[in-house]
Amino acid sequence: MVLEQERAIPEERPSLVGDAYRALREAIRENVFPPGYQGSEQEIALRLGMSRTPVHEALIRLQADGLVRVLPKRGVVIAALAPEDVREIYDVTIAVEAMAAELIAGMPEPARRRAAAALGASTDAMEAALAADDLAAWAAADAAFHRELVEACGNGRLRRIAGQVDDQAHRARMLTLRLRPRPVRAAAEHRAIVAALLAGDPAGAHASARTHRVRARDALIPLIRELGLRHL
Repeated sequence: MVLEQERAIPEERPSLVGDAYRALREAIRENVFPPGYQGSEQEIALRLGMSRTPVHEALIRLQADGLVRVLPKRGVVIAALAPEDVREIYDVTIAVEAMAAELIAGMPEPARRRAAAALGASTDAMEAALAADDLAAWAAADAAFHRELVEACGNGRLRRIAGQVDDQAHRARMLTLRLRPRPVRAAAEHRAIVAALLAGDPAGAHASARTHRVRARDALIPLIRELGLRHL
């Protein structure tokens, strides 16, 4: 009887705060609320079609993530990034992803093969998108590769750090996506990482992941400066 009552209990609804956090985070990432935008909590809630209370709680979380600044009695400002901020974010990303690749390469073979299969599929999608000249799809597949790399490493702290800094850097990458040279080297560099994982080579995986992100950083930062973008 008790089991029947437990089965009858409806599944708990997703947190409204969680919903607001995800919706607002995505809106910031995709420049619906661009850098420097300032508005009241009520205005933001109306634009998201949500009530003010969960939006307020979501904004507190987003401030901890470095995506917004909550100004007492003056509303909320979407945080902007200077070129030096982007450099610092990439420095963190380089360290996190290199360590993630090293950890995966040290795992038992079945785990390494699972991770390599997911990463290989994302790389295949990147190549197909580039062949179709669909840079938006290429960027989505590239982002999936890097997200899967960190997700597979088994270190929750690395995952949290990676998620935070990626949110901050995403706007810069998307803003310059069509201004950068055609990304023909990325897939080959991804496959080098995958090969090191399959070989169970932690040092090689670390080096390949680090080299890949260093090259991306060293291409993006000068471009941002050349374009005269002081805030992103």
